[in-house]
Order: sequence, then structure tokens, then C-alpha cells
Amino acid sequence: MQKFFGIRITGRLDTDTMDMMKTPRCGMPDVADFRAFPGRPRWPRTSLTYRIQNYTPDLPRRVVDESIRKAFNVWSQVTPLSFRKVTRGPADILIQFSRRAHGDQSPFDGPNGVLAHAYAPAEGIGGDAHFDEDERWTNTRADFNLFLVAAHEFGHSLGLDHSNDPRALMFPTYRYVNTDNFRLSQDDINGIQSLYGRRRK
Repeated sequence: MQKFFGIRITGRLDTDTMDMMKTPRCGMPDVADFRAFPGRPRWPRTSLTYRIQNYTPDLPRRVVDESIRKAFNVWSQVTPLSFRKVTRGPADILIQFSRRAHGDQSPFDGPNGVLAHAYAPAEGIGGDAHFDEDERWTNTRADFNLFLVAAHEFGHSLGLDHSNDPRALMFPTYRYVNTDNFRLSQDDINGIQSLYGRRRK
């Protein structure tokens, strides 16, 4: 863990390590050898659907819809992938806001710990993204910006694991960056294009 986060490697649970462990973060494991999940799972098609199963009361529905749309868009800008929202029936990626235990063997832990998690492409729960309703979701720099967290989680939904590049969207801990004209880091682009290729002109 110390190596992954670029902390001085002591092999002990020192202050720097404890501080990093307390940082709000994604719920997927950190330690991985590659930017893609083991086995390099990917969607077999480039046109994907998503459905928002429920909405957080922290934001108006239209703001949630727009945050989710923009979060998918950061990935479609650099790949052949496209995403279409559906309001009923099956979808490739199901999105939900939940507290504590929510039916997937990965319960949330309350405020300011794990913010969200998502599953690699596969049938069933594969691709689904879950957001902890015990967090306060915003579209500003206050608390936790839904667009930034969703864009990170959708990287997992598409097959990316965590990056150890602190500038990357796929770095596991949360940090606010200006969301106006947001662009992926080169590390994120390299990872997603290794799975799906470049966007066709």
C-alpha cells in the first residue's frame, strides 16, 4: 500500500499511512499490477445502456441526470463507446444510491469512508455502480462532487482498475478538481484505449 500511494515505505502503520487510509475513496481494492482488471474484462460492444434505479435526495433529479451523462461522456470522448440512458427494463450499467448493506456483499461504511464502488464488465451485476447515500452529493466543490465520483466509478464499469498516478481520475482517493471542461489524464486515456481503442473521427 505504501508503494502504491508513493508513501515512504516503512512496513509500519505510520502516520502518513494512517492519513492515507482515512482519505475518502473508492471501494475497489488498490493493489493491482495493471490498469485493467485481471483478465482484461471489457464490453463486447461499444453501444451501452444505463439506468438510474433511484435518485439521491441531495440533488435535483435533472442535476443527477446531467452529472451521470457528463461522467459517461468523459470516456466516450476518447473511445468508440457511446452511452444511452433507459428508464425501464434491462440495462448494461445499473446505477443506485444505497446505505450500508445493499444486496451485493459489499456494504457501505457510513459517511466519509468508501464513497462508491462499481463492478467490472460482466453479466448480472457486472458494470453496475453503487453510491453511498450516507455521503453528501453535490455538483460543486463542497462535500463530494457526484460527477467526479461517477466518472471514476464508470472507469471500473468499463474495465479499468485503479491507477497509481495521482493525477489520474482512476487514482483511488477522492480529490476535487475543477469540473469545467474536465479532461482525462493521459494515464486514464492510455488505460481505456488499451481496452476499446481510439475514438473514430
